[in-house]
Amino acid sequence: MIDNAAKQVTGVLLAGGLSRRMGGGDKCLRDLAGKPMLAHVIERLSPQVGAMVINANGDPARFARFALDVVPDTVGGFAGPLAGVLAGMRWSASHAPEARWIVTVSTDAPFVPLNLTQQLLSAVAGDRTIALAASGGDVHPVIGLWPVALADDLEAQLESGVRKVLHWTGRHSSVVVEFPFLRLHGRMIDPFFNANTPEELDEARALIESRSQ
Repeated sequence: MIDNAAKQVTGVLLAGGLSRRMGGGDKCLRDLAGKPMLAHVIERLSPQVGAMVINANGDPARFARFALDVVPDTVGGFAGPLAGVLAGMRWSASHAPEARWIVTVSTDAPFVPLNLTQQLLSAVAGDRTIALAASGGDVHPVIGLWPVALADDLEAQLESGVRKVLHWTGRHSSVVVEFPFLRLHGRMIDPFFNANTPEELDEARALIESRSQ
């Protein structure tokens, strides 16, 4: 059941990275405990949002099994995560006009908090405030809540050459929301643990397997 607050938010799954440390390809499609890592992220985020879309470039058919729209970057070249944020904003404005925000998550973070959207929404003061997630004192610039109303400004800044997330968020009202570590099988795990390398993917597998024991 999606509550009314969640309907104001569109989930945007950022799958546009180059995955160099994983050897290239779509790391979110790597197997993690019997299903693609992306499936774990979708399962955890879908109850928190009213609509969901995948941001990825290239052939969208490789994501067909997830039955979600796939939207490419609207800015030419590899412009980084802000281009994915903008693509998500534009898609949401067209397909989920009731949503005032998008929430972005990286698709290599299989333990994303089940209360991510709720906590970010609770921290914003109005629909022009950006909320970024943090854990262990570190800000995660690609995981956040973004007002759709800022799409035109973001597009203009991208076209002027801005690429770093915090350079753009510094232009606007923003807040950082700290999330506690998770306890999994006796270990404290960063909720935004991301599998960037084959070794980290193996670690995620071990964590999920221990959770199911």
